[in-house]
Amino acid sequence: MRKIFTTKRLCRAGIIAALYVALTYAFGQIAYNGILQIRPAEALTILPLFFPEAVPALWVGCMLANLASPFIMYDVPIGGLATLVAALLTYGAGRLIKNNILKVAVGGFFPVIVNAFIIPLIIVFLCGGAEGFKSALIAYWVNFGSLCATEALWVYALGIPLFVAIYHLRKKGVSAFLDGKPKSPPAEQPEQTGEQ
Repeated sequence: MRKIFTTKRLCRAGIIAALYVALTYAFGQIAYNGILQIRPAEALTILPLFFPEAVPALWVGCMLANLASPFIMYDVPIGGLATLVAALLTYGAGRLIKNNILKVAVGGFFPVIVNAFIIPLIIVFLCGGAEGFKSALIAYWVNFGSLCATEALWVYALGIPLFVAIYHLRKKGVSAFLDGKPKSPPAEQPEQTGEQ
């Protein structure tokens, strides 16, 4: 029976969560700025295509990162839930789709679209971020479009190189990116001379 929670997976999950938090905090308040969110940590949302432990790691990392959000009361639980849903969908895409280009395209789509639909709800309707707009509905769709663009930038522009790098590291057998031990090449058979 295959172990789900190995030491390697738990360590990898901790690293992913810590990276998400650190990359978000590094950009301070512009990581939470409604219309234009500078959050390169979203490139990590591509990781569930490789690692199942990335799903809870991204969820925890997002909730911890959102502790610095001006919308903390809503952003921690709802933003964390959006990340969890997107990560689960990305993980599912990684299991169902075998073509790597299609896998990245579809897997990356989920963090973009889920965040674009949910985060404007927090900003506009729960936190009153419709100021300067004629209506809350217009504010919602402006935030939706902006989040689609910025999230796609981080997920695809940084996530695709991350996907390619991890794919090649796994192919080379770098153990930190594999589950279990790397497969060693088969042992060479001694040549038989024909004499007995």
